[in-house]
Amino acid sequence: MVNQTFLDNFKQTYPDITVVAVTKYTDVSGVLAFWQAGVRDFGENRADAFLPKQQALPEATWHFIGHLQTNKVKQIIDHVDVLHSLDRYSLALEIQKRATKVISCMIQVKTTSDEKFGMMVDEVSDFMTQIANFDKIQVVGVMTMAEDTTDQQRIAQSFQIAKAIQLEHQWPYCSIGMSNDYELAIQAGATHVRLGRILYQGD
Repeated sequence: MVNQTFLDNFKQTYPDITVVAVTKYTDVSGVLAFWQAGVRDFGENRADAFLPKQQALPEATWHFIGHLQTNKVKQIIDHVDVLHSLDRYSLALEIQKRATKVISCMIQVKTTSDEKFGMMVDEVSDFMTQIANFDKIQVVGVMTMAEDTTDQQRIAQSFQIAKAIQLEHQWPYCSIGMSNDYELAIQAGATHVRLGRILYQGD
């Protein structure tokens, strides 16, 4: 069941922040239910699950928010509106090779030691230089995942690192925060929050 009360309250409280509804918890019918509830941005973690959902609702804005293997790029990249997980040069090279349109991308950075994917903070500037001539990639922001901890200070620190990178490069978007820490992300300056379970709890 769609948590309509949460969605309505969120829109009223944070009208300028984009909710990306994480679709890994549902199927096409769930995606359509969220559309009816007013959600316009959807985020999928898995390449194999992305296309059926995107093709069922192409008028939505589709974000790919999971780790993208290079061998899956050809399959989905032209259907992605925003890629949140550009994290290495080999992926950028494959996007440049396979995409037939300009792809809006966010750089995924590691802001905690336990995060598996993402580039190191001090690698971002060199990476931007490396892809400067790639005409199929437009970097529009930064994304990170905070540590899975109850320590709010450590979570906030991760978000602040990402926000600083966004501001340094003057990108418009900062994708930080999930269901358990979105309020801290908003305090840190999120433009996008990737919400999953909290949207599925019902009224």
